[in-house]
Amino acid sequence: MDNQRLILFIVFSFSLLLLWEAWQDKNAPPPAVPTEAHAPAAGAPTPSQTLNAPAAAPAQSGFAQGQRAVVETDLLRAVIDANGGDLRELQLLSYHETEDRDAVFTLFEDSPTRPYLAQSGLVGEGLPTHRSVYQLAPGTYRLAAGAAQLEVPLVWSDPASGVTVEKTYVFKRGSYQVDVRTRVVNGGEAPLDLTPYYQFTRHGEAPRGESFFLYTYTGPAFYTEARKFQKVAFKDIEGGSPDFDKTADNGWVGMVQHHFVSAWLPQEKVKREYYSRSLGQGLYSAGVILAEGTLAPGEQKVFTVPLYAGPQIQSVLENTAPGLDLTRDYGWLTPLAYPIFWALEKIERLVGNWGWAIIILTVLLKLALYPLSAAGYKSMAKMKKLTPRLQQLKETFGDDRAKLHQAMAEMYKTEKINPLGGCLPILIQIPVFIALYWVLLAAVEMRGAPWLGWITDLTAPDPWFILPIVMGITSILQVKLNPQPMDPMQAKIMMIMPVAFTVMFVFFPAGLVLYWVVNNILSIAQQWAINKQVERAASR
Repeated sequence: MDNQRLILFIVFSFSLLLLWEAWQDKNAPPPAVPTEAHAPAAGAPTPSQTLNAPAAAPAQSGFAQGQRAVVETDLLRAVIDANGGDLRELQLLSYHETEDRDAVFTLFEDSPTRPYLAQSGLVGEGLPTHRSVYQLAPGTYRLAAGAAQLEVPLVWSDPASGVTVEKTYVFKRGSYQVDVRTRVVNGGEAPLDLTPYYQFTRHGEAPRGESFFLYTYTGPAFYTEARKFQKVAFKDIEGGSPDFDKTADNGWVGMVQHHFVSAWLPQEKVKREYYSRSLGQGLYSAGVILAEGTLAPGEQKVFTVPLYAGPQIQSVLENTAPGLDLTRDYGWLTPLAYPIFWALEKIERLVGNWGWAIIILTVLLKLALYPLSAAGYKSMAKMKKLTPRLQQLKETFGDDRAKLHQAMAEMYKTEKINPLGGCLPILIQIPVFIALYWVLLAAVEMRGAPWLGWITDLTAPDPWFILPIVMGITSILQVKLNPQPMDPMQAKIMMIMPVAFTVMFVFFPAGLVLYWVVNNILSIAQQWAINKQVERAASR
């Protein structure tokens, strides 16, 4: 197999892998709808049963609604419901929906068909859960000009036991982090075991606007120092085989989707138990239970757990919690992807445009890898010169493949050509460019970022299909510049593949297509120059 076929084979295989993952995600069998709810009466998880009982089974018409507080800050618009004190809706004001550019992006939503909520409560009889009703002053809470933060208090009390629980949401200016502060007052005569829990309840579908051709992970994730970043697919939860650290005194639980993440971030050194479960009706929950100790009669205790709910901005995630930046999941290419994004971000700060930053970084990578790629291109250029002679050998020996291969080996030896000589340099380059591919796919920093003219959002497909068409033309030119397979069928496949890629790239984000176009143009220029160099050397 010559070098050009090797490159196209790997790229095509990578594309097929993306399509297969997307197909599996889109066509996974739906979970069985339970005939009855299996939630415990209290509606909260228990430390000994977190893996066996769901946290809640919402009615088909949606979650119960009560009085509501609407919160508006410089970055967020949130809705808090007195039922459970849940964070029911959350809009990120700086971002727009993929399908509707005029609509503000919604992360949490209280929808009967696509619910996604942040919930919290206390484990134990007579204590409030995410199904208890709090007292809440309804209305709109706006972050005042010049104010650093805004608090929304909720109160639950039980006169019979003398227990009062205050849950306060603390919103901060310029931040996607919301602190959930809980104050428990034990006015009763018996000690209280304080075991708060924090969870997400979400539907199992991909986010709106997710491309079939670009699979990205959607689902729960856990992080502990022992096992680091652990993704738990909805299908694994449904099948009863989720694999993640269940107990620790560190880490967080989150819900990940393309470009965005929400995560409960308990303080370090507090013992905790992580859980995930299927609630039926296509809903899932993932959360954490904390051990806050015992509260004696007449005492009170305050504990706070931050909630991050926002974009996967690299610098913000790194400064928010250990391991949270891993939600920008580059997989096994993370060691390569991190420095690539670092360089891309530095270039963007200099030029002020992500599109030009992609072009400049692609050029710099091509220059850095020039010695490696040149060896491969020289091998292909020499092979191209031998194509007519190889065709003659095929006609001479016909179907006698043994003699044909022997004659070809002798020709390579005579001409001092190793047909596989350029494979290793090219294979070394491929992880670099695939890492760049994942960086561009994951970069929420480019969401809504324009390049020039008709490209107004580098994370959206090219609306006029100009870049995909240019990519298809340059891919065909690349095929033409390289040795043609002697097998007519293989030659046809080589010409069909660029066309197939063009159709696929119509649905790809413009930033990714821009990268491939620039890389193709640079490869064509390099291959053309090397071909001329080999021809001049041969004519001397």
